[in-house]
Amino acid sequence: MKAALISIKGNWAHFRKAETNNNPLTHDFITKTALVGMIGAVLGKERGEMRPLFPQLCEDLMYCVQINNVVQKQSWGFTLRSATNLYDKSPKPMEVIRNADYSVLLALKNERSYFLFEHFVSLITVEKTHFQPVLGLHNCPADLALLELGTLSEQQQGEFETYGFVSTEHQPRVQSLPRLNFDRIPTYQTDDFWNRPDAYMPVIYPSNQETLKSKGVFYQFNNQSQWFLI
Repeated sequence: MKAALISIKGNWAHFRKAETNNNPLTHDFITKTALVGMIGAVLGKERGEMRPLFPQLCEDLMYCVQINNVVQKQSWGFTLRSATNLYDKSPKPMEVIRNADYSVLLALKNERSYFLFEHFVSLITVEKTHFQPVLGLHNCPADLALLELGTLSEQQQGEFETYGFVSTEHQPRVQSLPRLNFDRIPTYQTDDFWNRPDAYMPVIYPSNQETLKSKGVFYQFNNQSQWFLI
């Protein structure tokens, strides 16, 4: 299947954990649902147009993230305004990621979204976007660049070594890593912009360009690097 390796960077990022509304915390890296929203921004899709595209792209695309640095989180204080009462202001702390730097492998699983995938890749190839892509929040702009185009192999089973995340169903070998990280990320959003609770996936991941040796399902990109995609 067709695949593209993409660089996604930004000074700040926030991918809100749905269960932390009052003092929002962030996932450790860009989620699949946040990536789909970013694709919509690059393509210039308005909010109404994105309603049917969110579930479609969540089903038709697979992705994996390589975190190129150490995950650094800080707490920021924001003053929020009420949409109905502009004089109603309330300070709110929010957790953010500093210096987000990802290599994201995106693969086309279903031909239904072929033209959306091709258009997205063609735009980032020439570094063009219709709307400003963001890392979760509008004041967290993202820089996108195409690193490599290619193909993804058929699903394989066995031992592999990856820079990206794996699932908790894999058998990671962690002895050689100084630190192993864990998160539970959303993988599907409905046409009501709601992350389906049964579509969250727990993942284990290395960071700072370290590799993780594991056993289980994986794919090869351009017959070279090895990835687990969801």
